[in-house]
Amino acid sequence: MTEEDDLPLDPNFADRFEAEEHRPPCQLYLISPPAIDATFADRLTAALDAGPVAAFQLRLKGLSDHEIAELAPPLQRICADRDVAFIVNDSIGLAKRLGADGVHLGQEDGSVADARAALGKDAQIGVTCHDSRHLAMEAAEDGADYVAFGAFYPTTTKETKHVADPALLGWWRTITGIPCVAIGGITAENAKPLIDAGADFLAVSGAVWNDSEGEAAGVRKFAALLQQSAQAAIS
Repeated sequence: MTEEDDLPLDPNFADRFEAEEHRPPCQLYLISPPAIDATFADRLTAALDAGPVAAFQLRLKGLSDHEIAELAPPLQRICADRDVAFIVNDSIGLAKRLGADGVHLGQEDGSVADARAALGKDAQIGVTCHDSRHLAMEAAEDGADYVAFGAFYPTTTKETKHVADPALLGWWRTITGIPCVAIGGITAENAKPLIDAGADFLAVSGAVWNDSEGEAAGVRKFAALLQQSAQAAIS
């Protein structure tokens, strides 16, 4: 815990400032399920065709970079055909090998400077910052393109070690123009407070891939929510 994180976070901090009119509305950031098979390309196509998705992150824990590289090309083409950013989780080397649009770094996955040197100035580099204002400020100073906060809700996708307060999103959005991603147990039913708090992106996995009506229905539910929130913001 650092000095920044020791200070209590005022839940009404963002309310004291006028919202940025030029900031884009919240968007969907889709993360792959923990494991995929040969049918996943069809599932990804269905999901991306069901509604607006800004980015897709390939996150396959437990597989080597070589194994992931074998699975990635058809998924990468599907994203490219739909103008969806293709982001690789954890591995700068794999992102470079694939020519991915960017990489998402955990706290132990290398520096933003290393990623920028390897992937170039146009790569999208995101950093997991858990519930820490200090880590987010460091990532911003290092040149990250976005920071990710969470988990905001209980999740079975990965072990939850940090629980973030939605007020963190409003604080971040007020002090910087760098986008923030909300992650962790987000569903179409519980996402609205995160959108209202200031999330630029909702990172979602299980709520889409495990939807009882299929992944297309999962994306449509988020699309409806995000459209409704965007319209409310300008009305």
